[in-house]
Amino acid sequence: MGHRKKSAPRRGSLAFLPKGRASRHIARIRYWPSVEYGPVPLGFAGYKAGMTHVFYINKDEGSPDYGREVFKAATVLETPPMKVCAVRVYEKTYDGLKSLTEVWSKDLPRDLERVFTLPKKPREEGLEKLESYIDRISEVRILAATQPRLTSVPKKKPDLMEIKIGGGTVEEQLKYVEGIFGKDLSISDVFKEGSLVDVISITKGKGFQGPVKRFGVKILPHKSRKTKRGVAAIGPWHPARVLYTVPRPGQMGYFHRVEYNKLILKIGSDGSEITPKGGFVNYGLVRGDYVLIEGSVPGPVKRLVRLRYPARPPKAGVVQLPEVTYISLESKQG
Repeated sequence: MGHRKKSAPRRGSLAFLPKGRASRHIARIRYWPSVEYGPVPLGFAGYKAGMTHVFYINKDEGSPDYGREVFKAATVLETPPMKVCAVRVYEKTYDGLKSLTEVWSKDLPRDLERVFTLPKKPREEGLEKLESYIDRISEVRILAATQPRLTSVPKKKPDLMEIKIGGGTVEEQLKYVEGIFGKDLSISDVFKEGSLVDVISITKGKGFQGPVKRFGVKILPHKSRKTKRGVAAIGPWHPARVLYTVPRPGQMGYFHRVEYNKLILKIGSDGSEITPKGGFVNYGLVRGDYVLIEGSVPGPVKRLVRLRYPARPPKAGVVQLPEVTYISLESKQG
């Protein structure tokens, strides 16, 4: 018998190369889907409080557990109202969307000074200014700020972000924005129980890690020369370089990630009905509005999580909202 060449599956995914730290702790939304109804803001934001578990009656007819009570992990996000600070409109040009103009509210939150210097004399022109550009406007977006003082997150500086208004005509969108301009926007104004959302966040940072933890390569026998927790042969003689596909040490975690089609199990305004005994570990009490999402969500406790209307909704259409029978409020501290 001749020598048989050894083959093995590669270790670790190449899907997100090059792996690098996110530039900001606020996740960036690069794509906004189109919706048939509206006008409605296509996104919202909240702070991750922690996880619990629920029991619910599965109403998915295609599931083998249809009609049964099933156990699922769930994530709680605290979602205080967001303050609509400004309106920004875009026009479609040869080079893509370009910002046309924007109008800021006169009564901005005091904490917004922590983000940028507030104008001493706010401009007088209001939303009427936008109507003069109505023929050129392609997209309408709002600039909304979170209110972390209303949560258990130990920070005062709000997170400012852009949210697109979807559905309806441009005239209808401007009329809708006029009604929420300078006011609070609630999570229940944007999403409903049983709807699917995309969750966009920055994952938990793990620092500089070796290839065993980072890519899942095998630990070599203890008699190996030089190293055990490394790749034995990092490549052939030619090409005379290390290929990008070879698992190497480097940054792990604090990545920008999008998870599609997460189910909203519950939206509520009284945090006491979702807070476990003793509060969530490393977070505390949920004080006000919250949303309960099936499954896990990227990022550690207290991290900002952005929600968006689904970019890849299932072809089957509407998902049946399961009937939640039990939400665990037992202490998470043992």
